[in-house]
Amino acid sequence: MEKLEEIANSFEGVDKCFAIQAGREVRIMVKPEDVSDADISLIARDIVKRIENELDYPGQIKVNVIRETRFIEYAK
Repeated sequence: MEKLEEIANSFEGVDKCFAIQAGREVRIMVKPEDVSDADISLIARDIVKRIENELDYPGQIKVNVIRETRFIEYAK
């Protein structure tokens, strides 16, 4: 699981990474100011290729790349 997180964190624009479900899923949060919507699919594909090349694992690993922007305003 540490190796999964290490691979994902090595990519530019990645903010946080979590390997969950005993390493069957990786959730990757990217910085919305650094990564565009078009770049998300490229990052996900590159991470998948690197996992396939560097790790041995049974079954499959789900890779979720999340780009989220929040705006919060307060009325006083």
